[in-house]
Amino acid sequence: MATEKIDLEKNINEDAMKLSISKLKRTLQKIYLGGGKKKLEKQHAKGKLSARERIEFLIDEDSKFLEIGALAGEGMYEEYGGCPSAGVVTGIGYVRGRQCMIVANDATVKAGAWFPITGKKNLRAQEISMENRLPIIYLVDSAGVFLPLQDEIFPDKEHFGRIFRNNARMSSMGIPQIAAIMGSCVAGGAYLPIMSDEALIVDKTGSIFLAGPYLVKAAIGETVDKETLGGATTQTEISGVTDYKMPDDETCLETIKDLVDKMGTFENAGFSREEPKEPKLDPNEIYQIFPENRTKPYDTMEIIKRLVDDSKVTVYKKGYGETITCCYARIDGWAVGIVANHRKVVKSAKGELQFGGVIYSDSADKATRFIMNCNQKKIPLVFLHDVTGFMVGKRSEHGGIIKDGAKMVNAVSNSTVPKFSIVMGNSYGAGNYAMCGKAYDPRLIFAWPSAKLAVMGGAQAAKVLLQIQTSSLKAKGKEPTEDETKELYNKIKDRYDHQTTPYYAASRLWTDGIIDPLETRKVISMGIEAANNAPVEKFNPGILQT
Repeated sequence: MATEKIDLEKNINEDAMKLSISKLKRTLQKIYLGGGKKKLEKQHAKGKLSARERIEFLIDEDSKFLEIGALAGEGMYEEYGGCPSAGVVTGIGYVRGRQCMIVANDATVKAGAWFPITGKKNLRAQEISMENRLPIIYLVDSAGVFLPLQDEIFPDKEHFGRIFRNNARMSSMGIPQIAAIMGSCVAGGAYLPIMSDEALIVDKTGSIFLAGPYLVKAAIGETVDKETLGGATTQTEISGVTDYKMPDDETCLETIKDLVDKMGTFENAGFSREEPKEPKLDPNEIYQIFPENRTKPYDTMEIIKRLVDDSKVTVYKKGYGETITCCYARIDGWAVGIVANHRKVVKSAKGELQFGGVIYSDSADKATRFIMNCNQKKIPLVFLHDVTGFMVGKRSEHGGIIKDGAKMVNAVSNSTVPKFSIVMGNSYGAGNYAMCGKAYDPRLIFAWPSAKLAVMGGAQAAKVLLQIQTSSLKAKGKEPTEDETKELYNKIKDRYDHQTTPYYAASRLWTDGIIDPLETRKVISMGIEAANNAPVEKFNPGILQT
């Protein structure tokens, strides 16, 4: 009977994960259409490739492409017709065997106009390029700022103008930037390609100017057509603003490949890599192991063994601080230090029960030391999230949980080796911070479809908020009935649950995207390969020294 129950649970887990992955694939297929089939046909009629077609043509045949922010903007700006993938496609791809960050405006989405989330996504792409010293290629085709929302994208530090500041900073860092003007490039957006090292422009379809014909007419009364004002011939043969005049998209992209092919290389970080090996245990079994019921315990090590090469790990402090697992392993040949929340209920050395997914003082202490060791030995860190937060209560407070938690957060903050976060399940409260959430500069952070990101779980949050709202009503002399209380609770919980989904997080770029668990190895491997382009600074543990 016990075996039948285990098999049933495995089947339930597998079905739930596969349904979630199916939903993800359907959502992405819709997003990949950008502004829709009619807009794509219109683009083709002009002799232009779509943003995704341009990237496919540019990257090496049969090579991997790691898309960043595919779900950005999902469910946002519905009053304006939506903004699929934030109107821009970004990701790490191989061009002539070299990893490059690629940024391609999608002109099928509001003519490639920049929404607030578009600016945030472009800045994220530049951040990845700068952190990892990756050459960046801009495929420009944009009408500029989306004017109805200009106050949310124009003047602030993390708005549109920061992109050009980054262009200048990247130039000073020696990071190659290539821009191809393959459509409209107007107003402030015109600075981006010209602040790059080299700029190409496609004849008849590409144009670049600070002000278009209509604005020129309105401003100074001059009548001029688009081609004369800023077409390919004007900007290559008269102004000299651009460097290469291209007859079509395909020739333009081939020329970019040739330019990348001639680039030299930087000093690398020197991370350890051996011949990659597939996991000995079947990665597909992750679907069966990871529980559909998020309150159920499971052995996190069984997940890890299906992610790492040869399913081989070296566990650090195995019998101490067991609600966090720390181990050394290899992923696709790369040496990694893994910090993972252990979800089984365990007994401490003192005989006390410790609940899985909760960070206790001993767990925080172990993780802190392990992070420091990885920095000392120049080993990239991988964080696997399934955490409900730090332990609370009298015993924990008397034991100094705040101090131990602060040390772990300090170690994560000061870590100089590259960090990669995979949100498998819960990522709640300060646990998100200690496990290297977005605020702690992971080089990449992706979520599984089972992920949840929030201050706390939906049920707990709803109870807290219900108490506050009920007290407020009572203060006004209104005593809610049992039915009203239940309705209020469900309303709060539904809203909170919606805001904790991985889609809500990915749409706002709190994560770089949602992935099938089987893509985890690819994400980490490509991430470490990118990070290996940038030398690592010396680790300074700061407050941990005292």
